[in-house]
Amino acid sequence: MSAPLRGDALVARVHELVRDVPDFPTPGVGFKDITPLLADAEAFAAVVAEIAGSVDGPVDLVAGTEARGFILAAPVAVALGAGFVPIRKHGKLPGPTAAEEYTLEYGTATVEVHPFTVPEGSRVLVVDDVLATGGTAAATIRLLERCGAHVVGLSFLVELGFLAGRDVLAGHRVESLITVN
Repeated sequence: MSAPLRGDALVARVHELVRDVPDFPTPGVGFKDITPLLADAEAFAAVVAEIAGSVDGPVDLVAGTEARGFILAAPVAVALGAGFVPIRKHGKLPGPTAAEEYTLEYGTATVEVHPFTVPEGSRVLVVDDVLATGGTAAATIRLLERCGAHVVGLSFLVELGFLAGRDVLAGHRVESLITVN
């Protein structure tokens, strides 16, 4: 049995497994396909352990953003002994919901949460697969804070450094397993 994936070996494996798909979903967009990583039990477990291990202090809830953030956030929540809260696209949750609209390069979008799942004062870690421009993550922070939560950090599998999404999240702890420039 080989040693568990950690450190540089884990980073190298994630780079190897995250597949670049050009011109998806539209021409000019480079999509980061994480499904090969999810299919690799050892790498997937190591990623969950790495994200959970990077948390600074106690966490009550882990919020995962739709849809691939759910896949990473739920096992991180279990590893931390925390609850999981889905941050959904508009219209996907039955009411009542709290919503936050944000701007995209081609329009607007809205994220929603059931506010009754986020108790006042909850310490929340936000987890998603990719940090791009930071718009979804910033909207998620605003949404959770309006519900009374304290966002203790944000963790991403992949950060697209050339899009400077981290700058939009200034003042919050941001961790990324790999950064692509």
